[in-house]
Amino acid sequence: QVQLVESGGGLVQAGGSLRLSCAASGRTFSSSAMGWFRQAPGREREFVGAISRSGGNTYYADSVKGRFIISRDNAKNTVYLQMNSLKPEDTAVYRCAAALNGLGFEYDYWGQGTQVTVSS
Repeated sequence: QVQLVESGGGLVQAGGSLRLSCAASGRTFSSSAMGWFRQAPGREREFVGAISRSGGNTYYADSVKGRFIISRDNAKNTVYLQMNSLKPEDTAVYRCAAALNGLGFEYDYWGQGTQVTVSS
């Protein structure tokens, strides 16, 4: 069992930055690929990005590429999402997820999410 808890969301002006954290419990964190997703009201869930078990590989949606950075600290069982140059369209609930079998596999565990609101 893996529990994921996101933090770091809030209200920020367009052009600003936020860093989200996702703290994981359990021994499987370092062996899990991690992903970030978001969902805005009335819209489907959207993939934001993912990071491999070791942190050596990262992938991003085109909508955030060059602005968002995913990193992880396996010693702290935490994955981060650094969000820069935020836009109003980035407003959403952001959730992290763990894929026990690695990148490209189904995500097995999900956090509850943290709200990010970007004002214009």
